[in-house]
This record gives sequence, structure tokens and C-alpha cells, in this order.
Amino acid sequence: MHKSKFLYEEETYKIIGICMEVHRYLGAGFLEIVYKDALEYEFKKAGIQYSREQVYEITYKDEILKHKFYSDFVILDKIIFEIKCSSGFSDADLAQCINYLKVSNLKLALLVNFGQSSLDYRRVIL
Repeated sequence: MHKSKFLYEEETYKIIGICMEVHRYLGAGFLEIVYKDALEYEFKKAGIQYSREQVYEITYKDEILKHKFYSDFVILDKIIFEIKCSSGFSDADLAQCINYLKVSNLKLALLVNFGQSSLDYRRVIL
């Protein structure tokens, strides 16, 4: 039996493959919403279960705060999937993924940047 080298290895491989297909077809330069729509098309076509714009509430002590987090996608109910279209990842992008992981109680986030000539991605583990 094959043992994974890292958390959700097979699922991550499929998601990144889909991202590469979208990037290969569209290239860089579009707004995030265009990539989200293309990714949603590919997820449906591949039969990958996902939710888009997943809402997370933040509880502080005994109160739910007014501000909510909206992750771009949650894949298979276990992977936060965040999309960027920029010249590179920032500390704020990584912090955003960490915050999503904290409020969702999930363990893995994929941060993918479509804004460059080649696709860039990071695995963020909490």
C-alpha cells in the first residue's frame, strides 16, 4: 500500500493539476473571479466535491463577531483553497490561509497564484 508523503497528497495533486490546466488555458492577467469560475467548471467536470465562498464565523469568548471569513473554496470538506492573481505571495496571503484554517478547524490550505507566467502554489499546514 502506498503511504502518502504529505497530508492529502493525492487530493493536492489533483487540485494542482486542475490549476495547471486552467493556467495553461487562460494564462495570467485575469481577475480572480475568472479563475474561480474556470476552476469551478473543472471541479464539476472532474467530479470533485467543493463549496465556493465558504462562510466562517469567528467566535470571541462567548460571542460571534460581526466580521466573517469567506474562503474561495473548500475542497472535499477538508482543504481550504485560496486563489490569488498577483506578482507573488505576501505574508498577508499566508496569514489569511492560517486564519481560515483556525476558524474552519481544517489542517491544510492550498494557496495558488495565477498572476504570473507560471503557476505558483503553497501548501499551508496548521
